[in-house]
Amino acid sequence: MEKEESVQHFLELIKRSRRGKFKIYIGMSAGVGKTYRMLLEAQALLRSGIDVKIGYVETHKRLETEAQLTGLPIIPRRKLFYKGKELEEMDLKSIISTHPDVVVVDELAHTNIEGSPNEKRWQDVVEILNAGINVISAVNIQHIESLNEEVEKITGVTINERIPDSILQLADEVVNIDLTADELIDRLKAGKIYDERKIPTALNNFFQAERILQLRELALKEVAHQVERKIDIEVPKNIKLRPELLMACISTNEETAKVIIRKTARLASYYRSKWYVLYVQTDGESSDKINLASQRHLINNFKLATQLGGELLKVKSNNIAKTIWQAAEEHGVTTICLGKPQFKFYQLILKTAVFTQLLNKMSKTHIDIVILS
Repeated sequence: MEKEESVQHFLELIKRSRRGKFKIYIGMSAGVGKTYRMLLEAQALLRSGIDVKIGYVETHKRLETEAQLTGLPIIPRRKLFYKGKELEEMDLKSIISTHPDVVVVDELAHTNIEGSPNEKRWQDVVEILNAGINVISAVNIQHIESLNEEVEKITGVTINERIPDSILQLADEVVNIDLTADELIDRLKAGKIYDERKIPTALNNFFQAERILQLRELALKEVAHQVERKIDIEVPKNIKLRPELLMACISTNEETAKVIIRKTARLASYYRSKWYVLYVQTDGESSDKINLASQRHLINNFKLATQLGGELLKVKSNNIAKTIWQAAEEHGVTTICLGKPQFKFYQLILKTAVFTQLLNKMSKTHIDIVILS
């Protein structure tokens, strides 16, 4: 078994060494200039003799951006019919067979047309990287999975196209394209983002100064976090603080579980730590006692947790607190993440004597409890 793990580890090292370098431009919203900066960089690379090609770029007919496309070699898009219309997608197969040194791939969170090799463009990019091709890409902050709820609260807009946080962690370099709220609004008013007909609607919705400021803060924090992550990798292990290991405790409550999973994933990302999701199935939550909708939501939350990098722990027990404690001990967990006290799940813990024992044990072992709202 150990021999197999060693071989697998070595194979992972080989794959990693062959993988292309990955650079991501990140921004707080559309119109900050991510595509423009990617093309500017592609022009500089071309002048330096690098074999750089455009895999997919969306200029949105912005004149300054379109001007930067001049002279850059473009890999033609793949044409396909969907619901009676001819549409275009990035040609993944052609990019890999052409094998340029660097390829520019815009709109990382894009959902591919049905029938494409991959459902999402970020999956295409992973294939390109694994083929040893360097990639420059771009994404807006609202498309990062763990920030989804926070961004929706700020903007009031449902974001359906998202990328797992693990994709950002694949990046060798993350660059923030920053503008002040006033600068972004000025660009919008000057017609540099949308055409004139869309400007009044945009000003009354997404492009409001208070919303832009909050999104800007999120973008700055995200990039700062990525820089810290890179620095952390280079710090010698012997002077590092104790490694954090988090465990999110969820129930069949769909919304609460989703919040706990996303926030724990966020914490784990900040600490660069492994994390678990513990679901304790009591007799009252067995498959024959909860409805199909709850079962479906639970499965979706398991899927969300694994997409965000969590490891699932499913235990059947009627003693929730004791099971939490045992799982924490068994896996060396440093922080247990729970929902707010008013939730039935937490109230149940409060009412058990085991919870007192749990707190007593934790006070002696440095395990923390975080209550997430």
